[in-house]
Amino acid sequence: MALEAREIWKQSAEETTKLEGVKVEESNREGFSVTAVRILNETGAQALGKPVGNYVTIELDGLIRREQDGFPRAVRALAAELSALLSVSEGAPALVVGLGNRSITPDAIGPKAADHTMVTRHLVDQMPEQFGAFRPVSALAAGVLGTTGVESGELVHAVCEKIKPACVIAVDALASRSVKRLCRTVQIADTGIIPGSGVGNHRAALNQSTLGIPVIAVGVPTVVDAATLAMDLLEEAGKSDLEPESLGGAARGLMVTPREIDSQVGDVAKVIGYGINLALQGGLTVEDVEMFLS
Repeated sequence: MALEAREIWKQSAEETTKLEGVKVEESNREGFSVTAVRILNETGAQALGKPVGNYVTIELDGLIRREQDGFPRAVRALAAELSALLSVSEGAPALVVGLGNRSITPDAIGPKAADHTMVTRHLVDQMPEQFGAFRPVSALAAGVLGTTGVESGELVHAVCEKIKPACVIAVDALASRSVKRLCRTVQIADTGIIPGSGVGNHRAALNQSTLGIPVIAVGVPTVVDAATLAMDLLEEAGKSDLEPESLGGAARGLMVTPREIDSQVGDVAKVIGYGINLALQGGLTVEDVEMFLS
């Protein structure tokens, strides 16, 4: 996450050092905290290890706490931030891609979000009198190489070649360095995504360079590295003199996820799916989406 990359930079840099090429804006949307990290040039990109672009993080603590109207407010907040990053004309066709493995709960955010997407491309084509006002939207749960034998990037590229969308919205799970962010934050970026990079399993990138169209990435952290978690817990206990490398060994490659991951993934995936629908289909409400998908 770009927000965490900035935090890591601040921890390692001298107090008087200024982070060049990066602009950070904090705001509030529908009662949720929003932080936008804008990497303006290559200097900022090298400092944070992220491509030049916009990275918007929405904190969804109110949704987890089941606050009143938490779900519709979260949907509207995500839709507004996503709409701000969409650079395609109204009515242009879009493809929503759910990345990840549906059979592994922490990796199922993408496929589950695709399940909540309003698929309208065929309706616009076949029943223009009733659905002509809708944006043509397609959805794809790309699966993973181990279950399909096809790279998700190759599959998305082939589908784009066939249906010619004006943009792609790719949803995937992320890895975080803080357990406090698991299933509680959503990052939206206009720089695309590299599936599997959060757990060291880099696959083919999905971005404007590879697909030839804008790619918006929507990600939710669902796992944290066990060694990083152990370091945080030791620091809270006042033992901050250890190096992360000393906690390798048996913990190497081990990822940790919340106990309530099943319900949390289901909740956040629904927020993302509904938020994408509101962003792509202007003028709709949460109730409209509920009726369409019921």
